[in-house]
Amino acid sequence: MNRSAQKPILEVIACSVEDAVAAEEGGADRLELISHFELGGLTPSINMIVEVLSAVTIPVRVMLRHVEDFFVTDEKMRESLLASARSFDELRIDGLVMGFLCNKNGRTEIDHRLVKEVLSAAPNTKATFHRAFELLPDPLQAIAELKRHSQIDLILTSGGSDPWAEKTERYEAWELAARPEIAILAGGGIDFDAARILRRSTSIRQFHAGTVVRSHESLDGVVKASRVRDLVKLLEPIPKPR
Repeated sequence: MNRSAQKPILEVIACSVEDAVAAEEGGADRLELISHFELGGLTPSINMIVEVLSAVTIPVRVMLRHVEDFFVTDEKMRESLLASARSFDELRIDGLVMGFLCNKNGRTEIDHRLVKEVLSAAPNTKATFHRAFELLPDPLQAIAELKRHSQIDLILTSGGSDPWAEKTERYEAWELAARPEIAILAGGGIDFDAARILRRSTSIRQFHAGTVVRSHESLDGVVKASRVRDLVKLLEPIPKPR
């Protein structure tokens, strides 16, 4: 199949029921539900999850991150994360959004123990490994390791701090390495120009939108259906040349 003709998937960050409804109205395919956008996204309340699930029909993935740190060393915190995962699994969400790291011999690695425990606590969900991925020293090795966990089907990453046009080869290599078990979800500062570049120059077909679809393009803005609609239109399949 011509990859450029594949329908892109747009995931929108939602911090409220209003955000969720506007994202769906604008044509978003999936939501990432979070609290504390200003901290990069933390776990939302169970009440918020229930309200959003009642208000929309598109899939909802829920952030599982109780504190800013990706390194969870406290056993009480680990147990709290597992308890949340069990509760969310009972709600039949589409998936968790998580990323846990550890240090071994001075090297940052995936905390496979905690990842496995969380996924076992939520066996009915899929999972996105979020931007903790960007702290791992060997992205290709990390992708291979994440394939150990069959529930993980997405890796969310900004691709690094370089200009978007300079990240296309990197994104393409990661996307090819991740297939078929995992897809790369491009996000972290995505704007219309970045989406256009990645859409035309890579096989990335999943996009994660935050401030770009909000009023004033700010963290404290609300999701605007019109902005989502414009981004959906930009990402539409590219016609095959005659």
